[in-house]
Amino acid sequence: MEQTMTSDIPTGLAILAPEITLAVYAMAALIFAVYTGKDRLSGALTWLTALVMAAIALWIGMRAPAAREAFNGAFIDDGFSRFARITILLAVAAVLLTGKDYLDRGRLARFEYPIIAALAAVGMMMMVSAGDLMALYMGLELQSLALYVLAAMNRDNVKSTEAGLKYFVLGALSSGLLLYGASLAYGFAGSTRFDVLITTLSDGRVPIGLLFGLVFILVGLAFKVSAVPFHMWTPDVYEGAPTPVTALFATAPKMAAMALMARVLHDAFGLAVGDWSQILVLLSVLSMLLGAIAAIGQTNIKRLMAYSSISHMGFALMGLAAGGSFGVQAMLIYMVIYVMMNVGTFAFILSMKRDGRPLADIAALNLYSLHAPGKALAMLILLFSLAGIPPLLGFFGKFYVLKAAVDAGLVWLAGVGMIASVIGAFYYLRIVYYMYFGEEGEAIDTSMPPVQWLFLMATAAVMLLGVVNLLGLEPLAEAAAAALVR
Repeated sequence: MEQTMTSDIPTGLAILAPEITLAVYAMAALIFAVYTGKDRLSGALTWLTALVMAAIALWIGMRAPAAREAFNGAFIDDGFSRFARITILLAVAAVLLTGKDYLDRGRLARFEYPIIAALAAVGMMMMVSAGDLMALYMGLELQSLALYVLAAMNRDNVKSTEAGLKYFVLGALSSGLLLYGASLAYGFAGSTRFDVLITTLSDGRVPIGLLFGLVFILVGLAFKVSAVPFHMWTPDVYEGAPTPVTALFATAPKMAAMALMARVLHDAFGLAVGDWSQILVLLSVLSMLLGAIAAIGQTNIKRLMAYSSISHMGFALMGLAAGGSFGVQAMLIYMVIYVMMNVGTFAFILSMKRDGRPLADIAALNLYSLHAPGKALAMLILLFSLAGIPPLLGFFGKFYVLKAAVDAGLVWLAGVGMIASVIGAFYYLRIVYYMYFGEEGEAIDTSMPPVQWLFLMATAAVMLLGVVNLLGLEPLAEAAAAALVR
């Protein structure tokens, strides 16, 4: 037995090579920055970290397609995890690049930012590849601890400190609930491995203790995706954290948490779809409606995007609630489109300033189109796509999850989704109204750093051109879903 475990270590390390590489890079960069130039290296480190992540994403995409396991099934390298890890790495890289100028301008340029973001990405990659409850928790906490620090990165700002503290306290509570659920699952199944947990459901019936464990695990994960009623941290943290950190919160961690939820539900509780689907349906309905309605009264664009995120997670949960391979495929397509839309939207929000000072008030965009028509048009396209207006790519993301719900017999859930989408269109269109028909007021700066301009224009172009064949996303998501739901 000892010889088998020893011989398995090199194989396991080879499978985890991308994660190990990124972790080693982050630690080496930290040591180098501390002992050399500190904050003056922040710009170079941001670019280097983004390039390293993009290279690792390419490396993962070129790896052998066969599914592999490491460390007795604790880590799973399959088509599903590769799809999610590539999306996460590219999203973090994009957010790092779009936020660089904002941090420099606000005198928040710190070498720790890209390094902590890289460590958070390692945790996210571990989350989506977990095949064991302990591996799941390790990845979740590595991501969470890094994000707690980033939320409170602006130590001179009271709101940033408050955001970090709220996120930490509520995050610790959710982690405790998840751990309690994991302990119940272990107690009734005798193992923390997903493939063993699912064998306890072989007769189609879920022991009451295991059902309670499932509920607590879902509660912990619902906090990470900002699903109602576990969303209370989201508006305050989005508003208080530095805007580049808010952009990070709104993209990669959401993809990681949704993929982790899909992994747990299908790998560990795949034979109890009827039980967990009911929970997801409730979370989906509450999230879609509360997010859409609560955003109407927001004047701060970061708080508006927080409620928008809550509503969008409700749509993604609709795909998961449908169960089956197509439900997972719909969720993956929706999440990738959502991440792209948010990268472009936050590239625009990061550029909102007057006399060099950041702005977050929606009313500041009055008649923005007169001064920067190209950027206003790109933002209009992104907002229309977020609202799900055809023929933009965001419409097809919603179409997929609605179709998954209808195919699963959840027609009424799809109806609620369409109502929430109509309500949500109001606050997106209100921003468009300000940009094109608002009252004349003090203009905001229209200059935009080249990287932010590039991501704004590129994502807007993708929302338009992606309608041709979803940029090849559909077969990739289908293969990823098939790798998970067997």
